[in-house]
Amino acid sequence: QLVESGGGSVQAGGSLRLSCVASGYTVSSYYMGWFRQAPGKGREGVAGFYNGGDTTYYADSVKGRFTISLDNAKDTLYLQMNSLKPEDTAMYYCAAGPGDWRTLASRMRTAGFDYWGQGTQVTVS
Repeated sequence: QLVESGGGSVQAGGSLRLSCVASGYTVSSYYMGWFRQAPGKGREGVAGFYNGGDTTYYADSVKGRFTISLDNAKDTLYLQMNSLKPEDTAMYYCAAGPGDWRTLASRMRTAGFDYWGQGTQVTVS
């Protein structure tokens, strides 16, 4: 189970930190990712992390503004979002999946994760 929190409404230029608590498995051995979906648009991979390979992925649209991190002790994934823009407005989802032959980048491009949270809304005005 994945439970997101930390969403809300913020003005452009502001910051938010999203959290995703995992239960039932150890996140340090899983691929983890953040996705978002705006109304009328498809799901977009925002940031991903694989602790096993110390690998990170960021969409071009968020590079330099968002940072993904993992607290293994708390089984919690974070997404620090700075310099937020109105186009960042979306429902944000946490996702997780066990390791296999797929790379982190391919998983992020195809939403190739097995477990999904219910989402947390981010609104930037």
